[in-house]
Amino acid sequence: MSEVLDGGYGVLAEPLTLKIQRRLPGPIDRVWAYLTESELRGRWLARGAMELKEGGRVELVWRNDELSDLPAARPEGFAEEMRMETTVHRLDPPRLLAFGWADGSEVTFELEPRGAEVLLTVTHRRLPDRATLLKVAAGWHAHLDIWVDLANGRAAQPFWPAWQRLHAAYDARLT
Repeated sequence: MSEVLDGGYGVLAEPLTLKIQRRLPGPIDRVWAYLTESELRGRWLARGAMELKEGGRVELVWRNDELSDLPAARPEGFAEEMRMETTVHRLDPPRLLAFGWADGSEVTFELEPRGAEVLLTVTHRRLPDRATLLKVAAGWHAHLDIWVDLANGRAAQPFWPAWQRLHAAYDARLT
């Protein structure tokens, strides 16, 4: 696995496949817990049950307005709450988790210990089109930045202003 890619920005691993990395304070079991346990995952991404077995049920419930204590306006066209149900495709605790996405794509989380840190690589494959790629890239980037802040004891910045800024940045970067 490579070092953190492109200054924190995701890159195209192949057409319509986003790869984004972050370094998180270890140990790996702590990072795994923030990925798989509803309460911890809900602090940076989405709450919901996750049955940790291949074919297991995954429920994700996003409430992005609640990821920071700082107020921020939600962009027009986005609901206060979003939900998705899917299944686990691949699982190798505490190093690999892959599950489906509502649009038929797949997201894979790979964890690699690096001394006192863990290198997290998120790969979102088979995105259906550029518009979805841009939304997903901005979303993963903003969510992962919140996770890094929380893991390092810093207050999380509001999701939506970051998402809007990153959406524009990815539009310019991912050609």
